[in-house]
Amino acid sequence: MTYQPTMPAPPPPVGALLRTRSGPQVTDGSRWVEDACAVDRRVLARATGPVLDVGCGPGRHAAELTRRGVFSLGIDITPAAIEVARSRGATVIRRSVFDHLPGTGTWATVLLLDGNIGIGGEPGRLLRRVHHLLARNGSAIVEVTDPGGCRAARYVSFEIDGSEGPGFWFGGVCIDCIAAVAVGAGFSVEDTWVDDGRGFAHLRRRHRHEDGARPCT
Repeated sequence: MTYQPTMPAPPPPVGALLRTRSGPQVTDGSRWVEDACAVDRRVLARATGPVLDVGCGPGRHAAELTRRGVFSLGIDITPAAIEVARSRGATVIRRSVFDHLPGTGTWATVLLLDGNIGIGGEPGRLLRRVHHLLARNGSAIVEVTDPGGCRAARYVSFEIDGSEGPGFWFGGVCIDCIAAVAVGAGFSVEDTWVDDGRGFAHLRRRHRHEDGARPCT
């Protein structure tokens, strides 16, 4: 049976911020509430369904996959972001990646875009969790930071139009270090690339974990 998505009317514009709770740092998240851009569309072309979009936020990736007829499920912990994602036609549930999730062991692709490899502040732990969620030969598509740009974890929250969600730890892994983290979590690196200034890695699930080097800090 062919998957036939039903797309609603476009949602009204919203504003988004990633706010550091331990200090004044604020990251503009306007890109996250826009529709998928050309870079997003090219990276999503590598995703095979079914797709689990971890930290989907306002759902631009999950909505784009739905538009293409690729089954995807988004997960997020910020209620306001989930509301926006659903208004775009994305299928989303309120859940942490470390909670019990439907389809464990059956996902063909897990997305960690917009730097979501940093969710939880321990990239190796997150990738080991993703390894468990994926089907036997599944893959993860990860957005990384610039060379040398690994970031220590900070406690943040995601804010949509002034509605602030729960806090969580958030770090970053650079394109130079993703291989070490990935191998240590049971993945091989199929490809890394930069598209319009954004870095990505395509990781393939392996059947045995191997030790990897420590990433830069």
